[in-house]
Amino acid sequence: MESDKLFDKPKLLIIEDDYENQILLKAYLKKNFSVTICDSEETFYECLKNDTYDIFLVDIALRSGKNGLDLTRELRATENYASAPIICLSAHVFPADRENAFKAGVDAFLPRPIFNKDLLAALVEVYKKRTGKDLNV
Repeated sequence: MESDKLFDKPKLLIIEDDYENQILLKAYLKKNFSVTICDSEETFYECLKNDTYDIFLVDIALRSGKNGLDLTRELRATENYASAPIICLSAHVFPADRENAFKAGVDAFLPRPIFNKDLLAALVEVYKKRTGKDLNV
């Protein structure tokens, strides 16, 4: 678990188990978000126990027992995160993957590879839609 705590930015929890993807996502998104990264269901639960988050970026495939969609369903079942902005970013790009992601409760499904500007635009759009707040990006 790695964290970049800046209190004036929305807190983004990235659920991603690939280390290189973690580094790239954090490097690009830390300008606009306070980024925390978890890489498994265990670190996911630890993050939720120790902090609260404003937005989530979830990969479907994780190396632990649960996948990103399982964790999304769990977030949606909680009072704190039932209406939180959640975006799925995944290399699983078949129509069934997209459909399953939306059934789990994501607001947007983004296939990999993706341009950084498109990822940021989706995060900003979903954040505004769910919270009513603009991000100055």
